[in-house]
Amino acid sequence: MNIRGSICALATPFTADGALDLDAFGRLLDHQLVGGTQALVVAGSTGEAHMLEHDEFDRLLAFALERVAGRVPVIAGTGEAGTAKTVALTRRAKALGADAALVVTPYYVRPTQEGLRRHFLEVAEHGGLPVLLYNVPTRTGCDLLPSTVAALREHPAIVGIKEARGDRERITALAELVREDFVYLSGDDGSAGAAMLAGAAGTVSVVANLVPQAFRALCDAAVAGDRVATARCHAALEPLLQALNCAPNPIAVKAGLPLLGLGLALPRLPLVELNDGPDRARLHQALSSLASLATAAG
Repeated sequence: MNIRGSICALATPFTADGALDLDAFGRLLDHQLVGGTQALVVAGSTGEAHMLEHDEFDRLLAFALERVAGRVPVIAGTGEAGTAKTVALTRRAKALGADAALVVTPYYVRPTQEGLRRHFLEVAEHGGLPVLLYNVPTRTGCDLLPSTVAALREHPAIVGIKEARGDRERITALAELVREDFVYLSGDDGSAGAAMLAGAAGTVSVVANLVPQAFRALCDAAVAGDRVATARCHAALEPLLQALNCAPNPIAVKAGLPLLGLGLALPRLPLVELNDGPDRARLHQALSSLASLATAAG
């Protein structure tokens, strides 16, 4: 299993009455595959995992696996606040056929580093899937430190980390932990180029939902160590990246879906749709500009 390069953290489209929109989800999956995305995350935070019912998680993951049909790895978001629940959800993802589990640090409960170490070891031992650690302190209230990651990578089922902290110190520390059986993936679109130039094997991206081809170009350039091409790709993406910062994820990225025929802009409560106004106009303009560049390049 090769989890690297351009990886999309998929949004979950919903219908106007709040149900899963599997037709739109299918179009989104096809959009990713045509655009060159190299792996997919289903039911992560961008996919509003914590708003999904158990049967919806099953339907969404099963649908993605059938649609993708082994062309790229499909990674299931299985992180919960409790260890037993995380193990159970990881087992369910395995039963459905997922290739790996993306396991976020337990949120809200603020475990110690020892608690985090034991949590991830339990999931690795009993979940049945290769585990990608996921650290995103701004959302969870705890920070998985590089020293703890270094200890966890010794378990054969723990195959990498998605690190959403994009500061230079953390990028450097995680890059030093890379080895053949343990990958470092950026989890921050804004610093993705810098992380991959430093040694990250790829990026789990939000913006790739909308512009998979452009994000694949950034990943290809950065993983190859081409700083000039990386800077050029990042500059092209920067207006859209800035536009997506106008609201908590995935509110803004979902506002871009209707423009591409990939579903409605509706998240589930407590998230609300991005209002009409300057933020939405800026997002639309940035997307239109990237589409024009892609047409000209083609």
